[in-house]
Amino acid sequence: MQTIPRLFLRLTDTYKKPALLLYKKDGIYMPLSTEEVRGEVERIALGLRGLGVAPGDKVILLAENGPWWAMTDYAILTLGAITVPIYTSLVPEQIKYIINDSDAKVVIVSDRKLWEKTAAVKKDLAKVVYFASFESQPVATVLPLDRIKAEGEKARRADPRLFEITAQAVKPDDTASIIYTSGTTGIPKGVMLTHANFTSNVETLATIIPFSDKDTDLSFLPLSHVLERQVMFAFLSRGVSMAFAESIETVAANLLEVKPTIMVSVPRLFEKIYARVMDSVLTGSSLKKKIFFWALKVGKACGERTLRREPIPASLRRRRNIAQKLVFSKILEKTGGRVRFFVSGGAPLAKDIAEFFYALGIVVLEGYGLTESSPVIALNTFDDLRFGTVGKPIPGVEVKIAPDGEILAKGPNIMKGYYRKEQETREALEGGWLRTGDIGHLDKEGFLVITDRKKDLIVTSGGKNVAPQPIENLLKQNPYITNAVVIGGSRKFIAALIVPDFEKLEGYAKAEGVSYVNRRDLIQNESVVRFLLEEVDRCTPNLAPYEKVKKIALLDRDFEIEQGEITPTLKVKRNIVEEKYKELIDSIYQE
Repeated sequence: MQTIPRLFLRLTDTYKKPALLLYKKDGIYMPLSTEEVRGEVERIALGLRGLGVAPGDKVILLAENGPWWAMTDYAILTLGAITVPIYTSLVPEQIKYIINDSDAKVVIVSDRKLWEKTAAVKKDLAKVVYFASFESQPVATVLPLDRIKAEGEKARRADPRLFEITAQAVKPDDTASIIYTSGTTGIPKGVMLTHANFTSNVETLATIIPFSDKDTDLSFLPLSHVLERQVMFAFLSRGVSMAFAESIETVAANLLEVKPTIMVSVPRLFEKIYARVMDSVLTGSSLKKKIFFWALKVGKACGERTLRREPIPASLRRRRNIAQKLVFSKILEKTGGRVRFFVSGGAPLAKDIAEFFYALGIVVLEGYGLTESSPVIALNTFDDLRFGTVGKPIPGVEVKIAPDGEILAKGPNIMKGYYRKEQETREALEGGWLRTGDIGHLDKEGFLVITDRKKDLIVTSGGKNVAPQPIENLLKQNPYITNAVVIGGSRKFIAALIVPDFEKLEGYAKAEGVSYVNRRDLIQNESVVRFLLEEVDRCTPNLAPYEKVKKIALLDRDFEIEQGEITPTLKVKRNIVEEKYKELIDSIYQE
């Protein structure tokens, strides 16, 4: 069985590249070679060892994405210590909880801003021995990473084999990381994942998805999230070059600079691209619309034949080439023009959007997993692809459906347990199966279909079960809707809180001569509410009568992490939102 340190040693011994990691500095992407990465990891690891970081010690990593996040993580793991990542978006009280709950010995931050968040609760962090920062000149009580590396370099010169000996000593069953769940309900729990948990996923993914040292990945999801972290371990294990986006806001620009061949994302990115393309088409000339929808029809016809493994007739192939030249190439250029495939995870991707990208020539491989499963449980592959599903369970992982519809999973990727929470661990791993908390089913061919979160299912006062996520996915495809939360638990009918796309809505108001003072005034205008309810009806034509959104209320801003309304992975905390907007929701249901 493998460990992350052994995979790192294999990476640096096998894939000698001039640009293994890339990051933006002074407006251009700078490369770090394999040799430089290996050297940095050795220096950080041995420097931390000199501070007394020993196997089993917990080290907090509170930093933005970038090569130093990745290299510090590898350094911690090669010591047999445990990385505890924290989302940069969390507030000081949440940061304090994770540091104290994990019994962390060392806290490493990336910059002054994150240090200030930590400093705000420093007096309550009694177990922390050292604070460190990526900054070259942090405040007096914080160690600069450069000083740690300098000490590590001395140790490296004194004993050139010390790093490798230390790395090889780490065992597969040792805990590699404690990742705190983002907590859509209740207090975050520390998920203990072993080296074997991570590497079982790494090795399996490498056998079912084609990636190699010829590929470049653009990384923009937080590395504190298990999906992006696993992707990093998997891609780097096979020599894929990783370029780090500057931020989520700059992804569009970074795509053009990096020209990646692979990218992993959450559905929100695909929804935004889809909405932007459709908006551009629908506001264009009738000729532009006609050409686009003709091309899309041709692309879908080719896609359907490809999925059925049928040959594409020469006439259809010729039409596809024309569609590519006139339409698809222009959209693909916005991704850098080299993308072979995207991977989507973190939440369900609407079937229509996956089919749309496939018609353009971009394969989106949707998968499914949890922090507790390291994370991948199921994944669509090039050989086994079905839109509207999250693929088949990956080799070595078993899935079964409980009588109430809950998805249960078992395999080498399933967590060791929740840190210091024995009761919760017993409940989650009842009978040796991980209770995922998701509702779904396996179709006739073994593809897994996710319906919704078990706790999110809405039961109306008429006793009807409604899954909100599929409805919300349909709503978010509408160009006038940025976000939506479907509600209706113990109520007579289904309603929704809608966050409009204000740029589009203000354009509509101007065109229709609707006068308003500000956004709050705009969303309370009866004709605007009526228009958006018509848009809701238009994009949800095939819902059952009891699933139909009968009424809506408009919000004047999107949900925010800082307000506790969404998790760092952009999942809505329904209980918080429903509590915060209780008066507004009650007003919807007043007779």
